[in-house]
Amino acid sequence: MRKNWWLHGLKFALFVVVALAALGAVVMGLWNWLLPGLFGWPVIGFWQALGLLVLSKILLGGLRGGAGRHLHWRARMMDRWDHMTDEERAKFREGMGRRCGRSESTPQQTP
Repeated sequence: MRKNWWLHGLKFALFVVVALAALGAVVMGLWNWLLPGLFGWPVIGFWQALGLLVLSKILLGGLRGGAGRHLHWRARMMDRWDHMTDEERAKFREGMGRRCGRSESTPQQTP
């Protein structure tokens, strides 16, 4: 098993190259199918589509990677909620009600 570590690395690299080529082709196909007809934008090639894919990842997704990392705040908030007293929860609900535009006359629902 130790002798074939380079074979596993080669398979992984091949998978990455094929996945990037497929994603680039999908972006190019969608761009060329939709945007020239809708907005009159120019048709793009494969390398431009791949560059657009990388640029959108940098601008919109960051470079950290890892799906699900953005939902970490929910677990932290649930942990905080579990450690709050009833008075702290009521104060939190009141503050959120004021920030979110709920009037004081609106009855609050308790879970």
